[in-house]
Amino acid sequence: MLKIPRTIKILGWVSFFTDVSSEMILPILPLFLKKVLQSTMTSIGIIEGVAEATASLLKVASGWWSDRVNRRKPFVLSGYGLSTLVKPLLALTTSWTQVLGIRFLDRVGKGIRTSPRDALIADSAVQAQRGRSFGFHRMMDTMGAIVGTFIAFCLLAWKIEAYRMVFALSAVPGAVAVALILLFLREKTTEKTSQSKPNSKNKFFQI
Repeated sequence: MLKIPRTIKILGWVSFFTDVSSEMILPILPLFLKKVLQSTMTSIGIIEGVAEATASLLKVASGWWSDRVNRRKPFVLSGYGLSTLVKPLLALTTSWTQVLGIRFLDRVGKGIRTSPRDALIADSAVQAQRGRSFGFHRMMDTMGAIVGTFIAFCLLAWKIEAYRMVFALSAVPGAVAVALILLFLREKTTEKTSQSKPNSKNKFFQI
């Protein structure tokens, strides 16, 4: 049985810690908006609509750009780094518009990193194990979501409505994810092959 490449294992752990950070926040964010910031359901809907639309649109652009420059890691690092930097700022918010701005920047980070990260997984896995590699990554992502939700539950059970504390502590697993990218993630750079060698069509015109 083929082993999962080191690069994919690292990306799996990056997604694990990032999802721990994200899922410490997302399940309780609507409660924070409603109970603490006294936001309306309309404003909560606007925040999530803008956030998810931003991520979806940027996935296309970042994938195209990473193909064009033939690099993946800078996009992965900047995307995860941006999200890690802005999410803990939710602890300082006093209005739903500030939350909107932070969620927008967080999803910009997700949009920047997702397609290049998936391309890096595909580049690092041999063809016979690409399904297994993506399955491993998805498993780590889901496990991170479970752990993050459980941590948030435990913290709020220990100290009721301590939303800001949870937001601030979400910086810890996010920082671990970024450190893994900086210290351990390597990408194989592939040279673009030239297509200019003579072929049968060229020979036809030379006759």
